[in-house]
Amino acid sequence: MYDVIIIGSGPAGLTAALYASRAELATLIIAGLTPGGQLVNTSDVENYPGFEEGIMGPELMDKMLKQSTRFGAKLVNETVSAVDFGKKPFSVTTEKATYESKAIIIASGADAKWLGLENEKRLRGKGVSACATCDGFFFKGKEVVVVGGGDSAMEEALFLTKFATKVTIAHRSDAFRASKIMLNRAKDHPKIELLTHTEIVDVLGKDKVEGVRFKNTQSGEEKDFTTEGLFLAIGHKPNTEIYKGHIELDVKGYIKVHDNTLTSVEGVFTSGDVNDFRYRQAVTAAGMGCMAAIDAEKWLAEQEK
Repeated sequence: MYDVIIIGSGPAGLTAALYASRAELATLIIAGLTPGGQLVNTSDVENYPGFEEGIMGPELMDKMLKQSTRFGAKLVNETVSAVDFGKKPFSVTTEKATYESKAIIIASGADAKWLGLENEKRLRGKGVSACATCDGFFFKGKEVVVVGGGDSAMEEALFLTKFATKVTIAHRSDAFRASKIMLNRAKDHPKIELLTHTEIVDVLGKDKVEGVRFKNTQSGEEKDFTTEGLFLAIGHKPNTEIYKGHIELDVKGYIKVHDNTLTSVEGVFTSGDVNDFRYRQAVTAAGMGCMAAIDAEKWLAEQEK
């Protein structure tokens, strides 16, 4: 029996574990098979406070991992397969065991949607990114490509114009999901070019992105396009499949927050990208992890009165 089980081991989950265990709550982190969340696949992190020269993503998460268990939190490298929030104590089942706790903090994150290309995966962190806010600075004076047709693609492209000399938006059709105002801002920007009926079928380059291969969705014609950066802006998918029917989710699958970090179930809290579809930054996720742990601690104290 634990006081709190934390599902997830990114910045939100590990910060929650640090605060919970330091408050002398018996804490279990169910970290998944690869602890660290999305940052373990990130190279240079220059926007996390405290590291004036920047830090590699895996190194940052290793430091957070060690700090989170310093005060006694236990960590298991297991994947959650089922939950039961309908009775107390709550139970969380993995491929190896079922664990029980008085409170739960869900910090299972969200994954960027990718094109599914082999070279795209190989060159992630080497010119392929799904976060302009995180990586745009590294493309100062370079030309980049943004994939997508919604508001997020327009926002990413407009943000990248601060650094890149040219931003090309590639979209599969000529019908954009973006709002009219965002689309017009992109169309009117001198650094942005929009390519419609354009699909990316390959990413070119050995050790870094050197180009992409475009395919015209009408004619089928393919051509290589020189670029040093590829930004995916085709959405994110929150890791909430196992929570359906157990807590309230919004139409996009993100966890609905009812009071600070509390979910629709008393005693179940949430933090990070699993409920934050707006900011999606390591530092905001860590802040939410702190909030969730403090909320859980106060809630547990009230239950004992």
